[in-house]
Amino acid sequence: MSLYYWILLGAFAAGLLMMGWAVFVEPRLLIVREVSVESVSWPRDRPPLRIALVADLHVGSPFNDLDRVDKIVDAVNAAYPQIVLLLGDYVSVCVVGGRAVSPELIAPRLSRLHAEIAIVAVLGNADWLFDGERIRRAFAESGIPVLENAVTSLDTEHGPVALAGIADDSTRTPDVAGTLATVPDNQPVIVAAHDPATFLEVPSTVVATFAGHTHGGQVSLPFIGALRVPGRAPRAWAHGHVLAGKCRMYVSAGLGTSFLPMRFNMPPAIEIVTLRSAAIMEQV
Repeated sequence: MSLYYWILLGAFAAGLLMMGWAVFVEPRLLIVREVSVESVSWPRDRPPLRIALVADLHVGSPFNDLDRVDKIVDAVNAAYPQIVLLLGDYVSVCVVGGRAVSPELIAPRLSRLHAEIAIVAVLGNADWLFDGERIRRAFAESGIPVLENAVTSLDTEHGPVALAGIADDSTRTPDVAGTLATVPDNQPVIVAAHDPATFLEVPSTVVATFAGHTHGGQVSLPFIGALRVPGRAPRAWAHGHVLAGKCRMYVSAGLGTSFLPMRFNMPPAIEIVTLRSAAIMEQV
């Protein structure tokens, strides 16, 4: 046989292995990733804040059942976060091989989350396509507040922190300016949003924005990155740190799948963010 034949055979075998990994192995993984976010808008006299990001559970997508939610909750609790941000898309509405799971079953599992300061949620596009008001009620009955274009003030040992939850960009009407206008004076502001497109309207006075929605593209090729990012956000905002002047955002890789039940080079992840002052970092 010719060398050309063996090259084709090898490429075909490698493709099959990659597809098998992307469909049957990587979506089952669970990574806990420690992340540092430094912001010049975080007061110098405040110690770092430890925030867990839980995004895009899509319960009912392949390999994401209620038992998996329990494992995710246990992993978050083991990281001892001060704040847990639930960043939307708790249900599965559009994935090959998926099934609907009632939010009344999901919310009590999430109510086992522990945080020193607060657990706060926003809703995503899949939630609104399913029934956003029903999900909001289920969360409220489980003691988890849902913010939509609203601000809550979190009491910390070193003073209050304002947390602004912004409405989903594709299914609702986000109002960044109007929401931030309600922040009490002199409180540092953290923004939680489902869709990173919201970052386009976030002013530099905000300490940091945290978002999900993209799943990191689900498939992230070496040297290329995410093949697709849904919504208005640039493809470069698919995952990780996003910097725009003094503005800081971190986009979670998320935990479930949508459309095709596959992940490649972008395993499901819980991000544990240490938010600190950039000025503190400069002094170290």
